[in-house]
Amino acid sequence: MRSNRLKTIWKEGDAALNGWLHIPSMWSAELMAHAGWDSLTVDLQHGMHSVETAIQLMQAISTTDTVPLARVAWNEPGTIMRLLDAGAYGIICPMINNRPECEAFVGACRYPPQGYRSLGPTRARVYAGADYAQHANDEVLTMAMVETREALANIDAIASVPGLDMIFVGTGDLRLSLTGGIGFDSDDAQVDSALDAVVAACERNGLIAGLFTASPAYAHRMIARGFRFVTVKTDSMMLDEYARQIVEQTKNPPAEDV
Repeated sequence: MRSNRLKTIWKEGDAALNGWLHIPSMWSAELMAHAGWDSLTVDLQHGMHSVETAIQLMQAISTTDTVPLARVAWNEPGTIMRLLDAGAYGIICPMINNRPECEAFVGACRYPPQGYRSLGPTRARVYAGADYAQHANDEVLTMAMVETREALANIDAIASVPGLDMIFVGTGDLRLSLTGGIGFDSDDAQVDSALDAVVAACERNGLIAGLFTASPAYAHRMIARGFRFVTVKTDSMMLDEYARQIVEQTKNPPAEDV
């Protein structure tokens, strides 16, 4: 079976850089894959994807050695299993608030006896190798999102679930839950304390800590803080910001350019 390159990066002591796909286009996904990200996440929660377009994007990602991941819309076993069968090498599951929810999520990603995933890796066999089913439990990543007060209160119970690989902080929802504020990168003391609690729980339980960021500078700070999987922006954020910048610079050039 094809090895999961993210696990190799972590074994070498490095942090992995993850891209985020909202746009349901094979071409933009292929461009992102060739940009040098260690992994790309197809977002079915807040992105514009169906399961079918998610599969097409993973095919585009597979033109490189970038690791294909998917975030599901909810903790629903059927969709989780379909995306894994389609070749996702890891699943990010939102709004995991307690141990039973985490156990249900992890179980959907693991073949028996570790879980209850159904056997039928249709495209995964093509992407990963004919022996996929024998080794998938060791290579596929399970990433539970912690993004509420309730989840923080249950952080050690969540982090100690067998078979879980990562706690991924949804920084937008966490900030909203803790402070009522909107945004991703935050210097709020409550948010900082929560991030430290997540890193500490991951260290106690041998997990990777990950999170979403909205800038390279904040991502660097989070890596220094102990996060070893950082997402920086989404493809739609990048397109929107750069398009606006080009329009502004063209319509309102500096005086010396006129």
